[in-house]
Amino acid sequence: MSPTSSCKSLFIFFLSIFLCIKIFAQDSIEIKKNIDTGIGIKLQGKLVSIKSNSNALQYPYNKKRVKAVAIANVVGYGAIMYGLSSAWYSGFAKSKMHSFNDNGEWLQIDKIGHALSAYAESKASYEVWRWTGISRKKRILLGGLSGAVFQTIIETLDGFSADWGWSWGDFGANIIGSGIFTVQEIAWDEQRIQFKFSFHKRSYNDQSLNKRSTEIFGKSEPERFLKDYNGQTYWLSANLKSFFPKSKIPLWLNVAVGTGAEGMFGARDNYAENKLGNVTFNRPDIQRYRQWYLSPDIDLTKIKTKKRGVKMLLNVLNVFKFPMPSLEYSKNGFNFNWFHF
Repeated sequence: MSPTSSCKSLFIFFLSIFLCIKIFAQDSIEIKKNIDTGIGIKLQGKLVSIKSNSNALQYPYNKKRVKAVAIANVVGYGAIMYGLSSAWYSGFAKSKMHSFNDNGEWLQIDKIGHALSAYAESKASYEVWRWTGISRKKRILLGGLSGAVFQTIIETLDGFSADWGWSWGDFGANIIGSGIFTVQEIAWDEQRIQFKFSFHKRSYNDQSLNKRSTEIFGKSEPERFLKDYNGQTYWLSANLKSFFPKSKIPLWLNVAVGTGAEGMFGARDNYAENKLGNVTFNRPDIQRYRQWYLSPDIDLTKIKTKKRGVKMLLNVLNVFKFPMPSLEYSKNGFNFNWFHF
């Protein structure tokens, strides 16, 4: 799968991050103590609760909100998909529905990106459905399915494109991403292990590598952010206090395990030809390899604040791994990074 194709998933992912902001901004929140639930909230004149184990708002059922969210899902996502189809697919030849095997491309970093996108979309959808006040089981079902369904629609569009095709590997990654969210909600009623993302722009002393990076990953910062697999790191960040509630571990402290890759200047190898068959890039001397990381992290959602705007901002920023030192392992052995993006 090309970076242009796979970045569609990350595009939808970052769009999903902001779905909840407008909704949560509509409510005036007043936090106060409550003997039975641990914390009580006065929300538009009604007292609702926050579960002490998940620190999550429990909204009263609102039929109008249910209809609004249902319509927004159909109309809003339909509009997004139409725009995506026009922007990405209109310039490419169409074909009959077909599949192709891209599991060997990009050292599977693109597949992890699909999983992250599905996870984030499921999480965002779940929070929007929470706002309607529907039951926990229903919002887990609707939220959990959303990520997989939204991403599968993208796979279907790929399937009708002559330049790409339906990818069973991408589809499987989408299911895994939504599953990571859904299983935790069912088991713990919270996300103890969060899927996160970090990025650092790669630049090289060898100008031919910088030129090649510009050709396949783009020139602008946003393009590199979405497409450059050499600069992306994906993390599973576990909150220690959630697993050891009686300990004195700070509520916000996480431990994260991450993965990334280096040396990728083509989907399967560092070689490229133009349409005339002329070799435009050939660097077999550059090794393609995976990296693994261990690093402390901060769960921004655990930082206590009574300010609504600050809380929303922390929830949005929490999809990114907090820059911290990391221990790296790769084919080069162990390495310590003082500051890891």
